[in-house]
Amino acid sequence: MNISIPYVKRRNSLIFPSKYISLSRMMMVLVGVLLVSLFFLPIWKIVLVAPQYPEPLGLDIHIDHLSDGVQFYDVKNIDLLNHYIGMAPLPTEENVADGKIEPLLEFVIFPIVLLVMIFLALVVALFGKARLYLIWFSIMVVLCLIGLYDFYQWLYIYGHDLDLNAILKITDPVTGKPMGYQPPFIGYKKILNFEVSSFPSIGTFNIALAMVISFLAYIIDAFPEKLNLK
Repeated sequence: MNISIPYVKRRNSLIFPSKYISLSRMMMVLVGVLLVSLFFLPIWKIVLVAPQYPEPLGLDIHIDHLSDGVQFYDVKNIDLLNHYIGMAPLPTEENVADGKIEPLLEFVIFPIVLLVMIFLALVVALFGKARLYLIWFSIMVVLCLIGLYDFYQWLYIYGHDLDLNAILKITDPVTGKPMGYQPPFIGYKKILNFEVSSFPSIGTFNIALAMVISFLAYIIDAFPEKLNLK
């Protein structure tokens, strides 16, 4: 390929066979950098708006913890509201330390999976093979689908597995059963007097961008003739 930037020449090397490192390799390094950002940025955001609150309440979901999404003490305030209607305590470090809830397994697994994918992205960049780019991209697609399904399941259980001894019990007027409070997976939903919105945050967009870049790296490396790059 002619789309490349100078690199230190290493003779008789199977990994760097010439004095150039390809654009596709540099793209995979960028993929790894984008994934590193997930250790600092939220991947999802849930916002609650109600007349009794002058400012919205927000919940930022990270790969390993929850944080205030709009103002200070949002997580504690949302947790307090949930307590009144019988929802389980949020899996915060404080609640786990107090024994109110078990640690969320995903907060342990997701960082490990992310580190593995970052490592693999750099390994793939090192070898610079088109099929490896495609394999990495395919693994990410599967992991993202699993993650989205797991998130939906968590929201469903969180909104329907209610404490029968809750302070506030509300019956669904249609079914006659206790009302569920499942937040929307994505989009908007009216829950009692709360307007609840759920949408991807910047971390998820970084994941999507990393996947697009990895697939473009595959296209560039696999079909240089069709792209007039050779």
